[in-house]
Amino acid sequence: MPPSPGQLPAPDSDSTTDPFTPPHPEQTRARRVPASLFRIAERHAATDEQRRRQVHPAVLGPHEAVRLVSFLLSGAAQREDGEPEVDRADITAALSLVPLVRGEMDELETGLLRMARGRGMTWQDIAFGLGLGTPQAARQRYERLAERTVATGEGLE
Repeated sequence: MPPSPGQLPAPDSDSTTDPFTPPHPEQTRARRVPASLFRIAERHAATDEQRRRQVHPAVLGPHEAVRLVSFLLSGAAQREDGEPEVDRADITAALSLVPLVRGEMDELETGLLRMARGRGMTWQDIAFGLGLGTPQAARQRYERLAERTVATGEGLE
């Protein structure tokens, strides 16, 4: 006997419980984030010395500056005694760094994608890691990033 209309799941119910709906790649990727952070932290950032490898010891990097201002503004980080409050000029300074941070992230992602391919990962493997639905989407993302990083790097010489 078929279920009555009141027994059917709502059309907007969670697709993960529907065996006939493929999982959404981005949702699947998002669920991997905590495990991904834990894995990398345990394997490559378990000690203070290992964690210091990715930051410049004497100079604040652009991404660190933007993150610090954001954390101080949101309350995720507390000011130390005698430290001035974040003001409009600090916010403007952080906003001024955002394009540089975005460019650095594009370069990091492009390099990581090249190294992944160099290590034998397929575009399907990469699409899974990025939360994209198809190998073609992963390759197109790489091509756009590579184009963008070349274009932004041309004016630096």
